[in-house]
Amino acid sequence: MNVSGPQSHPPDAAGVAVPSDGPSGVPPEAGTAVTPAPGTAGVGTPGAGIAGARAAGAGTPGAGTAVSGIASAGAGGAGAATPAHGTSLRRLIDRYALLLAWIATIALFGVLEPDTFLRAANFTSMFSSQAVLVVLTYALLVSLTAGEYDLSAAPVLTLSAMVLAILNAQMGVPIGVAIVLALLAGGVAGVVNGILVVWVGIESIIVTLGTGTLVSGIVLWISNSEMVSGISQTLVNWVIVPRLWGVSFGFVYALGLTVALWYVLDYTPLGLRLLFVGRGRRVARLSGLNVARLRFGALVSCSLLAAFAGVLYAGTSGAADPNSGDSFMLPAFAAAFLGSTAVRPGRFNAWGSFTAVYFLVTGITGLSLMGIQIFIQDLFYGMALIVGVTLSLLVRRREQRERDVAETPED
Repeated sequence: MNVSGPQSHPPDAAGVAVPSDGPSGVPPEAGTAVTPAPGTAGVGTPGAGIAGARAAGAGTPGAGTAVSGIASAGAGGAGAATPAHGTSLRRLIDRYALLLAWIATIALFGVLEPDTFLRAANFTSMFSSQAVLVVLTYALLVSLTAGEYDLSAAPVLTLSAMVLAILNAQMGVPIGVAIVLALLAGGVAGVVNGILVVWVGIESIIVTLGTGTLVSGIVLWISNSEMVSGISQTLVNWVIVPRLWGVSFGFVYALGLTVALWYVLDYTPLGLRLLFVGRGRRVARLSGLNVARLRFGALVSCSLLAAFAGVLYAGTSGAADPNSGDSFMLPAFAAAFLGSTAVRPGRFNAWGSFTAVYFLVTGITGLSLMGIQIFIQDLFYGMALIVGVTLSLLVRRREQRERDVAETPED
């Protein structure tokens, strides 16, 4: 291998010339030109390996290394500090802009309605009342990460709550058994979705729209279109009666699920596999991933989490309403997409969605305390969904452009 100094930039060189002052951040004294020796694989050829060159003398720490034509400065290199700092600051703002907006919203309504909005009871009510929405949003996160739209999540929530209420309140089934059967009912809906989407090959948005409508009809049928009350007080005690600093345990369950989902999606091989499948099924399949099993598992997991949200709803209200899930669909999708612009921009993530749920409910609560009519809720959630989808798409496009620029070989 022939390694020449920074002055060697022949126009027709067979190797890759690393510019001495280019955007890679390699200082003038660290620029190298790497030329493959005769009979060896060139850069960019499969199996070429890593071509390394140390600057300012062999063995000097901090020298740059050229890997498949991409130059990166070592720890001791001078680097382009200003652009890197600007990029880091921009990414930091992207990550926490929604959290800052939430804090600003609290401050705004605190100034406008200090006597009512800033009361501790108002905040404990907001945190406690949104546990069901948080869990349903997380159900959507799993399927959306895998690239599947599940429109049956809210109807499955209603089905779970109604099955639990009928079994426990009307048929006298013990509450523990009723909860298990309610979760199984949700799992069955997920299996049906998975079979039709993965093995039959129908688009998920079409399948789940159909199964969601079917499930809604089943709920109306088994309930005679009436609310079922009288759910065991034991479940109510598990969900809303215990208090932690004034906040119900429903919120604690949702917070625990947030931590668990954050860990699974961000730090486990399963989470990364779901992400790869969602970003490109063909590439994931060529990489050796079992795409069908991952998609199927995502749809079943979505329905199981939606069923768990139904159990929390039944425990929160002590009853089951055949139309209860209708009011959760739009807020859950709005929070999922708006949350994908925060914490991990461009990715559906647990903490971003958690922040989005409470940012939205804070705005709606503040407007309600100011006497704004109830239709503002639909306007708020609808606008949040549009903004969330738009920003998520823009973030992904920008990340793709940055990757394309980083992978473009220098001339």
